[in-house]
Amino acid sequence: MSFKRLPPGQKLTDDFPVLHYSHVPKIDIEKWQFEIKGKVKNKIKLSFIDFIKLPTIELKSDFHCVTGWSKFDLLWKGVLFKDIVSLVQPFAEARYILISSKDGYTTNMPLKIAMDDDVILAFQYNGKPLTLEHGYPLRLVVPKRYAYKSAKWVKEIEFLQDEQLGYWEQRGYSNSADPWNEERYSWR
Repeated sequence: MSFKRLPPGQKLTDDFPVLHYSHVPKIDIEKWQFEIKGKVKNKIKLSFIDFIKLPTIELKSDFHCVTGWSKFDLLWKGVLFKDIVSLVQPFAEARYILISSKDGYTTNMPLKIAMDDDVILAFQYNGKPLTLEHGYPLRLVVPKRYAYKSAKWVKEIEFLQDEQLGYWEQRGYSNSADPWNEERYSWR
């Protein structure tokens, strides 16, 4: 069975549409902090300057929106989520993460999904800093899931033992968000 790059029900676009559930927040980069907390040995708080000093990587990946569009070959620069995990050292009981954004948005996923080789906390897109509309200063990018798992304006990640649903997941969107299985909505 061959892998199809464009998931079913998606249309390819050259644009990079801007969608979010609320307003675009104001960011004071001098006061901004990225925090990791919860079931980890090493809780951290990093300024933007400290964050970009971590080992970085450039990754090219595709992006799939639950509204039906996909964009291929987006170039991200940032820190692999796996490298953050190495830094904070989650306890064995940490099986989920909850991501919180500056605008109040949250999303969640099993830790094993976040550990994929292409999950990145990005601060650049196509060789330039993220724009505010696309998540400046920090965006989580989870290429194998619908984009509502790729939270913008990330400020905090909490490692949890028990699953806690995020904003859209509480409102009927699929918790697994797998584009190749068209897992757009939850039918609980």
